[in-house]
Amino acid sequence: MNAKQLVWNLTGLALAGLLAVVLGLGALPGQAMAFPDKPIQLIVPWSAGGGSDRSMRLVADAATKKLGVPVIVINKPGAGGAVGTQAIASAKPDGYTIGMVGSGVIARHYANPNANKFTDLEPLVFFGADPAALSARTDLGFKNVSDFLNYAKKNPGKIKNGNDSPGGASYIAIAVIEKSLGIKVIRVPYKGYSPTVAALLAGEVDTATVPVPDAIEHHKAGKIRILAVAGQSRHFIAPDVPTFKEQGYDLIIGSWRTIVAPKGVPRDRFRILEAKLMETLKDSEFVGRANTAGFAVSPMGSRETSGFWTSYDKSLYPVLLESGLVKVRKK
Repeated sequence: MNAKQLVWNLTGLALAGLLAVVLGLGALPGQAMAFPDKPIQLIVPWSAGGGSDRSMRLVADAATKKLGVPVIVINKPGAGGAVGTQAIASAKPDGYTIGMVGSGVIARHYANPNANKFTDLEPLVFFGADPAALSARTDLGFKNVSDFLNYAKKNPGKIKNGNDSPGGASYIAIAVIEKSLGIKVIRVPYKGYSPTVAALLAGEVDTATVPVPDAIEHHKAGKIRILAVAGQSRHFIAPDVPTFKEQGYDLIIGSWRTIVAPKGVPRDRFRILEAKLMETLKDSEFVGRANTAGFAVSPMGSRETSGFWTSYDKSLYPVLLESGLVKVRKK
C-alpha cells in the first residue's frame, strides 16, 4: 500500500468514525424527543364533576401544552376509587397511561383486601391537599358543629352522612369525626363527591364530608351549610367557615391528590412526564385557574412524594385502627 492509499483509508475510517459518533450522539435526544408522540390517558378513579375530576381536567388542559400531545381524562369510578386505581396499576407501563389517586390509596387496602397497595404505583408529582369539611342541609338548622353534635347525641344513628366507600377520604373523615365526637351516624356511600353533593341537595342524606371545593358553590348559594373545616386554618375560598379547632374540637384530617404511573415505566419517559407535569403545576396561569376553582396547588416531585406517602401511611394507620377501619393489618 502506497502513502496515498494509506492516507485515503485512514481518512475514510476517520469519517466513518465521526459519522458514527454524530449519529450516536443524535440518537439519545432523538429517542427522548420521540416521547410522547400520541395522546396520553389520565385515569381519574371518580365520577365526572367532582373535585378530582375537575382538578385533573385543569391539569390535562395545561399539560397538553407542555407535552405537545393531548392529555385525555378517563373517568373510571367504582369501589371507592379501587376500580380506577386498578386500571392505572395494571396499565401497560409505556408512559401513555397515567392517573390520579387520592389519599384513599393509602388507606383503602387496609379496609379492602382486594384493593391495590400504594406500592403498586409510582408517584410522578404531588398535586395538593384538601382538608376535610362537614356540610349539612340548611333545613336542619345546624349553624355550627355544636348544633350538629347536640342533634346527633339526642338522635343516635339517625343522621345519614354522604361519603365514599370504606377506605376513601370522606369515609375516613366521618369515621374520625364519629370517633372524636363520640357519636354514631349512618354512613351512606356514593361513587364520588359529585353524586354525594347531589344526594345532600336532594335530601337523601343529612350531612356530607366532602372537601370545601365540592361544597362551596352550594354553600354560597345557601342550599347547604359548611359547618367546619378540618384543617389547621380556614380554607381560602371559604373564609367565613371556622375550623373544628376554632369551635373547640381538636380535629384535623383531609385528603390529597397525586398523579401517578404504573410501575415499570422506562426511566427516560418517567423523567419527561415528571418534569413536564412539574412545569404544569408551577405554571402561574395554571395555578391561578386552579385557585379560582378552589384548589390549593403544592407540587412535589416523585422522590419527595414517595417520602410523603410513606410518612402518611405511618401516621394514618393508627387512626384507621382506632376507628375500626382495618381489616388487613400491617405486617
